[in-house]
Amino acid sequence: MSLTSVEELAARLGSGDVRVADVRWYLNRPGAGRAAYDAGHIPGALFVDLDDDLSDHDGYGAPGRHPLPAPDVFRQRMESLGIGSGDLVVAYDDTGGTVAARLWWMLDNLGHRGGVAVLDGGIGAWTAAGQPLSTERPAYAPAALELRDHWTGIISRPELAARLGTLRLLDARAPERYRGEIEPIDPVAGHIPTAINAPTSANLATDGTFLQPDQLRARYAPFVEQGGDVVTACGSGTTACHNALAMRLAGLPDPILYVGSYSDWSRAGMPVVTGAEPGNMQQNRQ
Repeated sequence: MSLTSVEELAARLGSGDVRVADVRWYLNRPGAGRAAYDAGHIPGALFVDLDDDLSDHDGYGAPGRHPLPAPDVFRQRMESLGIGSGDLVVAYDDTGGTVAARLWWMLDNLGHRGGVAVLDGGIGAWTAAGQPLSTERPAYAPAALELRDHWTGIISRPELAARLGTLRLLDARAPERYRGEIEPIDPVAGHIPTAINAPTSANLATDGTFLQPDQLRARYAPFVEQGGDVVTACGSGTTACHNALAMRLAGLPDPILYVGSYSDWSRAGMPVVTGAEPGNMQQNRQ
């Protein structure tokens, strides 16, 4: 199970083998996710911080903004929160799952046997259904969590650069960032040469829940059918996981994650393309 509904979560909430993770986070607003959690969260939910719990400044994907921590470090962080091997983890945010998908990808990638899912529609769907919020911080005892000791399905900047043009690189950022019209945080505007814009917003219906599997398959199957690997990227390796989740829901092969994503690429001074077309490595419009 990679996606769960409000009704399914409400029916299991409070059982000893469910851990709900509030993964709200906002670009250029440090501390705002924790503040939102403190103001009201799903009862029993833990706060999981993208910067502190799901990233390591010096990890895989540096100098990107959200490199992966070493698997054993990540495991220890989850254990300290009270997440154990038998627990179903349900992650949510208030941005259509674009941040929660990062926790889903990490636990899934390392083989968490209790299962992990994103709450479809997030906290907005929860409150819209009349479900309660809480301001109490739960205290779970540290747990034992068995995870694999290495990440799989990831690609580094040098390997990606060497393979551009032979794989399908999907950029999950908003179209205006992809085109280079705005850039709120990274050093230069634009996109990685050959990248195709596949914004996460197109994975969602108007109510913020995921499209049906057949709709998602229609969106992503053409990339898979071209043959070769599909790589998902974004600004910092976070919302790229939303496209990976969409492809899983569509029943398609998992894409490779470029963890460093555009933040790593642009900070390294690699060629950048602007405009609506994918471009190629010979174009450098920095």
